[in-house]
Amino acid sequence: MLIVVLVSTLASAMVWQQWRAVQVESAERARTQSAWILSGALDWARLILREDAKSGGATTLSEPWATPLAEARLSSFLAADKNNTDDGPEAFLSGQITDAQARYNLRNLVGDDSKVVPAELAAARRLFESIGVAPDLADRLAGGLRDALMRPGVEGRSATPPLLPRSVSQLSWLGVDRDSLRRITPFVVILPVRTPINLNTASREVIAASVDGMDLSAAGRLVQSRQRTPFKAISEAQSLIPSSLALEASRVDVKSSFFEVRGRIRLGDRVLEELSLLERRGLEVLPLQRQRVNLQDAPG
Repeated sequence: MLIVVLVSTLASAMVWQQWRAVQVESAERARTQSAWILSGALDWARLILREDAKSGGATTLSEPWATPLAEARLSSFLAADKNNTDDGPEAFLSGQITDAQARYNLRNLVGDDSKVVPAELAAARRLFESIGVAPDLADRLAGGLRDALMRPGVEGRSATPPLLPRSVSQLSWLGVDRDSLRRITPFVVILPVRTPINLNTASREVIAASVDGMDLSAAGRLVQSRQRTPFKAISEAQSLIPSSLALEASRVDVKSSFFEVRGRIRLGDRVLEELSLLERRGLEVLPLQRQRVNLQDAPG
């Protein structure tokens, strides 16, 4: 009897280990396949942005890059014969390209001399106040980014400077609470260099904050006007606002160089999301960052 029990136990252990190995291999294969497909989606986004750059015009929300890719079965892209997709993988791909310069760039808070820029600090304070966030959060972010960007050996540099956040989700490193982070995420971005906001894509809150003396009503009129006819030059937007308000080329523009690409792949019962930051330099589109956003079971 003891021998039977021992053999049964060993057999059960072997079966469990084999099942576990199959599960691990299956999960790893799904992860690898998903990452490969998302790399292809990123290449697709780069192609779209490169083709758009050939026009040399303004960056607007009426261009092909701004149209989201609705979830579609991957085999519908791969099959030459649309009636022959039964052998395609049960993978569903969706994605979206967004203009990163439609949001306020927190990197603008600190100048090349590692000092806080007063005009940009005032802009950030106006933005936060308009979206229901305490304006003094801008001061804390400016101080944290200044300390993180300050070069070694510079007078006043902290002995233990904070890490430099590369994305808005990492602003918690600078002490931003979860609720404030949720509120500011749709309106701010962190880019590698200082950038103007795009009048053709930015929200009225971001536009109003970026132009000294502008209120939400005036910014809203610009948004309504661009929906009918996008701005081809800053001068076109300037003609729609009071002459007392000046649109500075260093703070606003009608073109964009930085874009975010969010890709989502659903493969079987797994979901993988990836957020990438791209920079467009002429006809060259370079990936700067790739961040895994989500890896979880797909909803039933």
